[in-house]
Order: sequence, then C-alpha cells, then structure tokens
Amino acid sequence: MSAAQDTVERLRREVDLAIQRGFKGVNYLTSGAPEVGQSRKDVLATRGTMRLYHYHPLVDEVYRVPVLIVMATTNRGYILDLAPGNSFVEYLLKAGYDVFMLDWAAPVPAEKSLRIEDYVLDFIPECIRRIAKETGETDVSVAGYCFGGVLSVLYTALAGEEGPKNLVCFTTPIDFKQMKLFQNWSSQKHFDVDRLVDTYGNVPPEMIHTSFEMLRPASRAAAQVTLWDNIWNDEFVRAYRQLDRWGNDTLPLAGEYFRQTTKELMWGNKLFTGELVIGGKRVDLGAIRQPVLHVVAEHDHIVPYEAARHLIPRVGSKDKTEVILKGGHVSLLAGANAARRMWPKLDEWLGERSI
Repeated sequence: MSAAQDTVERLRREVDLAIQRGFKGVNYLTSGAPEVGQSRKDVLATRGTMRLYHYHPLVDEVYRVPVLIVMATTNRGYILDLAPGNSFVEYLLKAGYDVFMLDWAAPVPAEKSLRIEDYVLDFIPECIRRIAKETGETDVSVAGYCFGGVLSVLYTALAGEEGPKNLVCFTTPIDFKQMKLFQNWSSQKHFDVDRLVDTYGNVPPEMIHTSFEMLRPASRAAAQVTLWDNIWNDEFVRAYRQLDRWGNDTLPLAGEYFRQTTKELMWGNKLFTGELVIGGKRVDLGAIRQPVLHVVAEHDHIVPYEAARHLIPRVGSKDKTEVILKGGHVSLLAGANAARRMWPKLDEWLGERSI
C-alpha cells in the first residue's frame, strides 16, 4: 500500500469512527435512564427516611445468619445492585446469604431534627428486630458501607452483647482529621454549619454532591473524555450511565444529623479520641468483641487509608481482619474488579461465620 493509500485509509477510519460517535452520542443523550436495582426484593419496613428491604433468595439453602447491609446516608443502595451480572447483592444471594438492606430516602422537612442517636439507637435496632421476626434468627451480620460503616460501628460498640454476630465494614473512617480534603472545605474557620442548618433545615443534596465533586475537580471532565473515546462500546456506556446515575443521585441530610457529624466528628474527631457520646453513653471501640472484617481501598480519595486504618487496632475483638485491596471508594464494591477481588474475599470470611 502506498503512502497516499495509507493516508486515505486512515482518514476513512477516522471518519467512520466520528460517524459512529455521532450516532452513539445522539442515542446516549436521548435514551432514558438505565435500570438499576433489579434484584427482586420486598419492603419490610418504611419510616420516614428509613427503608428496610429483604431480597428474594436465589438458592434453595441459605446460611443461618442473615446479612444486613447498612448504606451510607448520602447515597442510595442500588450502587450495590446495579444490574444483573454486576451486582454485589446478586452475588451474595447466589452464594447463599439471606440479604437485607437498610437504605435511605430523602428526609422530609419534619425530619430535620434527626440525630446520630436516631440512626444508631432506633433505625438499626428496629431493622434488626424486623429481621429476627422475618427469619426467626436472633443472630445477624451487619455490613456497613462508608458512613453506613460508621453507624454500624457505633451501634455495635453501644449494643454490647446484644449487638450483631459479625461486623463488616467497607471504607469506614475513624480518624476524621485524616480526611484532608473534607477537612479543608468544612474548616471551622470558614464553614458556618449553624447558619447552614438553621437556614435550610435539611442540607440540600446539591451541596453534598458538590462537596464530593470538589475532592476530584477534574474527574467529571476526564470521565466524559473517556466516555467519548468509548461511546461505541455499548457495555462500557451502560456501566458508565449506571454509575453516573448513582453518582448524581445524592440524598439530602437531616439538618441536626449533619450539624452533629460536622461538630462531633469532623471538627472534634471524637470517635478517634474516644470522647464521642451517643445517647448518654460514651462510644468505646474496645467494647466491640464480635468478629470484625474491615475492607479498605488502596486508592480511596474519599476515605483515605490513614482515616480508616484505626478500626481494627482499636476494636476489642480477638477475631479481626483488615483487607486492603486495589481500587477506589466505589470500585471497591461495584464493578468488574470488585467481583474479582472484594466479593470473594468477603464470602470467604463471612461464610464460615454465618452457620
């Protein structure tokens, strides 16, 4: 092939790709939102912002000990059930677990006075009581993601022997001073949390979403460039749209809950210092005696390892394990890498403790 023919061929390929991008780009912009959260489930309980789901088993025999997943209060739980074949929930169901999820809806204005106490001493215990009624089992494993992990840790520490059989945490911060970027934008010198809460009641989701975007200001632009480069790859586009839908589906936060977490945890760092008091009781991580697994991400920009690494050394459990895996805050639990790395690790650890 001559140099001229080679140039013509390369130009033809570039034109074909541009045409494909154009057609696929129009389809991307005009098609509806992707379906998510398709695993069959029943709603066991709803109360205000609280939602308790029970997923339908996918195997005939299940482990004796059910699993309660506690989601972070800023995000919706379908990140763990994006689509068939790409679902943490589906994986657990196929592995034989009886799976429940404590998910959240947007708090209504009347719920602006909710505090950490309501989540830790009311919502989680109520869900565990409902699970016991549904299954006939008094034991349950609690698995908390991000701030859902913080709530799960607080519940377990305060519940003592009445707490869960097993505690699993994913990317759960303990030392909030090590969440450097969050510390910068929520600095006590510049951030008037009282004025914000007193003005709005519940904290608007736009502010929560923007705070996460600020952690990596260029990430959205970079992601859109990658999308454009792969726009003809239907599988890539489908996965991108599912994650993008979730990333933009941020929940507002109850005002007093946000005020309390800002002052007590972000500013006071009281969970780390041992000064945190919930419902009149001091939270002592050493009081946690249950088996504990903490899975953290090596490249987590939201909860860096320095913020998460203190959980395992501080709990009083003899059976405690920390697992550090490659990935980020979301990819640790969702996506192809999670299916290869994290999900089997959890199954290996939890299976023998669920009989």
